[in-house]
Amino acid sequence: MLFNSFVFVGFLAIVLPVYYSLSHRWQNRFLVVASYVFYGYWDWRFLGLLVLSTCIDYFVALGLDASHDQRRRKSLLLVSICANLGILGFFKYFDFFVKSASTLLTSAGLNVNAPLLEIILPVGISFYTFQTLAYTIDVYRGEQKATRDLWAFALYVSYFPQLVAGPIERASRLLPQIQAPRFVTQDQLASGAQLILWGYVKKVVIADGLAPYVDTCFADHRNLSSGALVLGVYAFAFQIYGDFSGYTDIARGVSRLLGIELMENFRQPYWSRNITEFWRRWHISLSTWLRDYLYIPLGGNRLGARRQYLNLFITMLLGGLWHGAAWTFVIWGGLHGLFLAVHKAITRGRKITAEGPPSGLRDWAVFLVKAVGTFHLVCLTWIFFRSDTGEQAQDFLFTMSSVLFTGDFSMTESLRGLPQTLLALGGIAALLDYLCWFRVREAPFDRSTPAWVRTCGYAVALLLIAYMREPSGETFIYFQF
Repeated sequence: MLFNSFVFVGFLAIVLPVYYSLSHRWQNRFLVVASYVFYGYWDWRFLGLLVLSTCIDYFVALGLDASHDQRRRKSLLLVSICANLGILGFFKYFDFFVKSASTLLTSAGLNVNAPLLEIILPVGISFYTFQTLAYTIDVYRGEQKATRDLWAFALYVSYFPQLVAGPIERASRLLPQIQAPRFVTQDQLASGAQLILWGYVKKVVIADGLAPYVDTCFADHRNLSSGALVLGVYAFAFQIYGDFSGYTDIARGVSRLLGIELMENFRQPYWSRNITEFWRRWHISLSTWLRDYLYIPLGGNRLGARRQYLNLFITMLLGGLWHGAAWTFVIWGGLHGLFLAVHKAITRGRKITAEGPPSGLRDWAVFLVKAVGTFHLVCLTWIFFRSDTGEQAQDFLFTMSSVLFTGDFSMTESLRGLPQTLLALGGIAALLDYLCWFRVREAPFDRSTPAWVRTCGYAVALLLIAYMREPSGETFIYFQF
């Protein structure tokens, strides 16, 4: 069920009034049922995986809490890790590894005809797998008490606002909210509605408005000018940000209407001064998950500089693979790991500049140079993220790089409106983020904003959504992960 579909609007129109009329105990049970309906609308057959993950980690956590035998506790944790990663690996990576092994053996002179299962990837499996896995690891570490309330835990795993594309919530943050009585305030309703509105602007207006141009650039890259491909990369940078950040805003807004706060997953990442700051602001729930459950267990920065750089590289390499079963995602993650390691080496022993807005004219000039440089590094990696194959990414980069010598920005008929659309929609994205970043707030407007400005802003946003929305609703990019 897509957030930007009339089906979801109808679903929410039924869920909210029923939810508000119930006691806390029945609210949780009702939300579990609603979440299963939400997920099953896409394909009811995969509800079994959701139930299986829930049951395994619920009982493993209870066993971890009840046992003081370290060997038994390690065995129980291993059950959770193997079960969760085994399910994820089978559905997401089986064909990828079979194809890769087959290609490697063929290049070595062995003719292998390996069978492929061509399995459908369950929506959101990467997200809820990491969420349930974090729960059992935290219980094992003694950082989280296992809950005996199966309904509460089932809701923690399946909570529909963040089920299919995050944010990846920790049990220590979400479970207490589920287990405690909830009272939705007027402020929550107002701020939740505002988050939903701006989320739809990011998704429907910015991301979906740029999507046709991005698709054309990457599908027909061999027949386009170098300048058109450069603009296509910029367009994808704003498309994926608007798409994923928009989803998160809608998820947080809908959840706030239910009286539950979800963590911030994006904090104006394209205003970052360096690649390290970028990963503190982009997909925050994943970057902190990778830090706490992969980077730190690998040794973090405790084993010297060289080991830290290696740990960063390995972490981002696996983070890339988490995004998708393709070598292009691995390269994307590897590049980010390399950039992070280089940045750590350059700044080693130095005090890192604060992430807030600069104060003076000189600071602004330095900031803009750093922010523009970081943005272009990120755009370089987006080419691999968006490309279907390494060969496509290589061709794209080769053609695009020639713009430095040719200055060719000619547009085909299908891309005639790309420069103007990118300028307009990219400008809207930058303005919305600037208002949040400069004022340090989650939405462009707050109570300090004059009422007439808010009214005009909301009216323009609603008109843009109504004008640009596709009848069926465009799917979200991160649903494929």
